Amino acid sequence: MKYIVTGGAGFIGGNFMHFAVNTYPEDMWICLDALTYAGNLETLAPLEGKPNYKFVKGDIADRDFIFKLFEEEKPDVIINFAAESHVDRSVTNPDIFLQTNVGGTVTLLDACKKYGIQRYHQVSTDEVYGDLPLDRPDLFFTEDNKIKASSPYSASKASADLFVMAYHRTFGIPVTISRCSNNYGPYHFPEKLIPLVISRALNDEKIPVYGNGANVRDWLYVTDHCKAIDLIVRKGKPGEVYNIGGHNERTNLEVVKTILKALGKPESLIEYVKDRPGHDLRYAMDPTKIETELGWQPEYTFDTGIPVTIDWYLNNKEWWEHIVSGEYQSYFEKMYVQGKGLQ
Repeated sequence: MKYIVTGGAGFIGGNFMHFAVNTYPEDMWICLDALTYAGNLETLAPLEGKPNYKFVKGDIADRDFIFKLFEEEKPDVIINFAAESHVDRSVTNPDIFLQTNVGGTVTLLDACKKYGIQRYHQVSTDEVYGDLPLDRPDLFFTEDNKIKASSPYSASKASADLFVMAYHRTFGIPVTISRCSNNYGPYHFPEKLIPLVISRALNDEKIPVYGNGANVRDWLYVTDHCKAIDLIVRKGKPGEVYNIGGHNERTNLEVVKTILKALGKPESLIEYVKDRPGHDLRYAMDPTKIETELGWQPEYTFDTGIPVTIDWYLNNKEWWEHIVSGEYQSYFEKMYVQGKGLQ
């Protein structure tokens, strides 16, 4: 089987590439990434040289490029992680989210329609459901919840999901969609909450917390998410949506304090800042469907996953320091242009 994994140099996509290439050596795994700000080829350095791994640089919204790639590679499965995903960036520059998250998805679907595939999987987000009230801990998002996007980011992901389902119904493309709660773990871009807290705390810098820090997120260790996606791609029913969650709800402030305590840093580093416009109050996923139909269960709780995550950042300072300095963006040039040539 030949897989194209878009956005495979990002956080979740990169972790998925590590999992897939090492778990399924008999399959060919092609990582497609545009290497924008969050794409980091250094994340995939341990995979270089493996016979079942290949990297291709390209934009999923580039129709000519995507159609040529499909014609040359003849993939069996497409797993689409590629997306602009930072909510704050979507507030200041919505256009790129429309171009990549919606236009790019439609381009991939059109290529699937023309060349044929066995499965197209769309990696979506819990944010398409909007948010839940803080005073109703009994409420959870199910696959039957209405789409109710709050930010330009979530609106673009919701729109992409609708196109995926429309192409399934209209053209018969075998699709699945997964919607997951917040991920954490290795290779997380340092502007996101958990790696931001770790990196800034280690340097004794102030930790910005939106509003009063009461917003709640359900946290899932990234490897558990990768295994869930793998199950959906291989065993999920075409035309279905699967929610993925870990039942690990924490307020943002709790997350920050947990990390500071683990690092032996004072809570005086916390600095409350003006809240994000349209900041969702609470996300909480009901994963009953994927648990009962596909047998998925997370291996990590937040209490077991966060120490592993912190240890990874302590032992891989060079990786995130390259990002903070901007040096990571030169890796492609060094390895693929000046060195081996583009693969």
